[in-house]
Amino acid sequence: MAGGIVEGPEGLLLVQNRRRNGALDWSTPGGVIEVHAGESVVDGLTREVAEETGIVVTEWVGPIYEVEAVAEGLGWHLRVEVHRAVAFHGEITVDDPDGIVVDARFVPLTDCGLRLEECQPWVREPLGSWLEERWLESRLFRYQLDGDRLPAITVVRVDS
Repeated sequence: MAGGIVEGPEGLLLVQNRRRNGALDWSTPGGVIEVHAGESVVDGLTREVAEETGIVVTEWVGPIYEVEAVAEGLGWHLRVEVHRAVAFHGEITVDDPDGIVVDARFVPLTDCGLRLEECQPWVREPLGSWLEERWLESRLFRYQLDGDRLPAITVVRVDS
């Protein structure tokens, strides 16, 4: 998977996602990269951002951070590369073929923390840290998820 940090004069580009249980949360745009189809991470990220938001990124840097979350009880291992857009154009248009993204907007940086409260810690914490520190070298954020049901899962950050 890949996520994209797209920052414009009006703030950070965030998308609102409708989850399988009907819950809504906000995150940066991105998604599953189809490596089996020969798609690079950056090409897939560019496609995902365009599909979800209408914004076309023409240049990325990164990854600026990576996230690993392992949930043995759920039988999944998540790995996400997060890149930062340095050149982009277009107008926001939500037309997600997966039907997950229901809204997209540039959110002022002062409001991002509030928007991200409902998303998972492995999304919220690395992004919040990067927004505060703006580091240049890629960092790894690792999480262990304990339990076999997502609503009752315990999330623990594992030092890298």
